[in-house]
Order: sequence, then C-alpha cells, then structure tokens
Amino acid sequence: MNVEPGERGATTIADRVVAKIAAQAAREALGPLPPHAAPPQATVVVHHDVARVRILLDLAYPRDIGACCRAVRRQVAERVGALVGMRVPEVAVGVQRLHLTPVHGAAQGRTP
Repeated sequence: MNVEPGERGATTIADRVVAKIAAQAAREALGPLPPHAAPPQATVVVHHDVARVRILLDLAYPRDIGACCRAVRRQVAERVGALVGMRVPEVAVGVQRLHLTPVHGAAQGRTP
C-alpha cells in the first residue's frame, strides 16, 4: 500500500530538544571554556519550521567578543538547520560574564 506524503503524519521536535542542539552548537563554536565558566544556555521558540534562538554565554577576556558572537550565531543556525531541518532567522547572543584569563607573554601587574 502506497501512502501519499501528506497522509503519513508529522514529526514534532520539542523546543527543549532544539535548545539542547543550539547550546551544543554554541559550545562547538567557542572551543574550550575558561575555568569556572558556565556552559552556554539556550532558549528556543519554534513555530512550524522556524526556530528563534537566544543563547547566553560566558566568555574569556580579553577576546574579540564580536567575533565570538558571530561564530556562535553562524554555528547555531547551521547546526539547527542541518540536524532538525528548521530555518533559524534569528540567533540572539547575550554575554552574561567575562572571565579574565592571563595573556601569555604580557607583563603582570604594574610596570615602573
């Protein structure tokens, strides 16, 4: 028996599943987290085949914050699209905390 595609049913992916995928994609984009940093947190609103994502991050400092946020946006949109087949027109990135990390080769403390 051959069933037409429109009559086969539907697959529903919960918002929390998409949020976990988005958080993992953000981790992939950032690489290793600084000590004591919280892992990325994601919230997602799904409507039909469109996901709107909000990611909260802790970042190492000094670091190019804009470049990190762009990398996270790109990675989250690509991974969510590839893994769940949803369009991701919006990835809002919020930086919650900056964690000071020592810069190798830089002077420590005051210099005379």
